[in-house]
Amino acid sequence: MPHQNVNIVMEALQKVKDPEIDSISIVDLGMVEKVEVSMEKVTIELLPTFMGCPALDIIRKNVVETIAELNCFKEINVQFIYHPPWTSDRVSAEGRLRLKEFGIAPPPKHITETGEWHVDCPYCGSTYTTIENLFGPTACRSILYCKACKNPFEAMKPVSTMM
Repeated sequence: MPHQNVNIVMEALQKVKDPEIDSISIVDLGMVEKVEVSMEKVTIELLPTFMGCPALDIIRKNVVETIAELNCFKEINVQFIYHPPWTSDRVSAEGRLRLKEFGIAPPPKHITETGEWHVDCPYCGSTYTTIENLFGPTACRSILYCKACKNPFEAMKPVSTMM
């Protein structure tokens, strides 16, 4: 029965969206590290995408509210953990599609030894893009420009344990 409840919790967590990118769930962002169910208690361990992310309190509140709607648990414990560290390769294939639909280039899968990275334009798919500003509207995004379709766009920064 606990295994079945873990599946129910994971399904419910798909409804919890990133407060800043409402097209992607915390599951598809790779934030859910562990779900433990025992009797009437659930413990959910989440990995923040960036240290000091201002959305963590909102995410915690949304997780608690979503899980409470299941009416399965008397105790809901949500913890943010920092080990293992979140990396951008935890973003699922579905999550990468959702980011593009939102107009944000998903994080690159390849980073050079010098730390350089490249993303294609989420609007036209062109590889002819440049970084305009490493610092975007949030700590996890940069601002880029597509020279093909002339659109500015945001890209999710790559985060790796190898950097």
